[in-house]
Amino acid sequence: MARYIVGLTGGIGSGKSAAADAFQALGITVVDADWAARVVVQRGRPALEQIAEHFGADVLLKSGELDRARLRQLVFENEDERRWLEGLLHPLIREEIVQALAAASSPYAILESPLLIESGQDTLVQRVCVVDLPEEMQIERASARDRNDPEQIRKIMAAQLPRVERLQKADDVLDNSGDLASLTAQVHALHAHYLELAAAGQ
Repeated sequence: MARYIVGLTGGIGSGKSAAADAFQALGITVVDADWAARVVVQRGRPALEQIAEHFGADVLLKSGELDRARLRQLVFENEDERRWLEGLLHPLIREEIVQALAAASSPYAILESPLLIESGQDTLVQRVCVVDLPEEMQIERASARDRNDPEQIRKIMAAQLPRVERLQKADDVLDNSGDLASLTAQVHALHAHYLELAAAGQ
């Protein structure tokens, strides 16, 4: 396991993936919590059966795979259902993440997770890096990327940690209100800092 792990987080449409790609381009192992979340609900996995039993067969596609859009719709409209789903999936996702981090061989590793703090995954990391931008810009970018209704984006944001609280938890902040070149330059600066921290074992 990489001895030093940095948690990379931010709200929907903040640019986490772009930041993660920039770290990866520098040779750093990035473990994506969204990847782990997809793995645990694959066909044949017990979690998928439990989800279908709980929500009904219409959360499955004809192929037998999870209809993620349908499930998202159900849980974001119902707080209790979202809590039930998180209670089922978060421990399984954590298990996948721990295994992937254990295989990391770069000087430090990045755990990219939209719910790093909310899910308790921040206990797996030594440092928290938040990708941040103004909320209106966040809604605009997420709507354009996912072709989602801005209202749906707002619901997703409401289920995530408020921006102010997320920033309070940050050790480092990447300001993504500019262009990709600006974000990449900030990543390069943090990379140098993280290499020093990892070498010092801090």
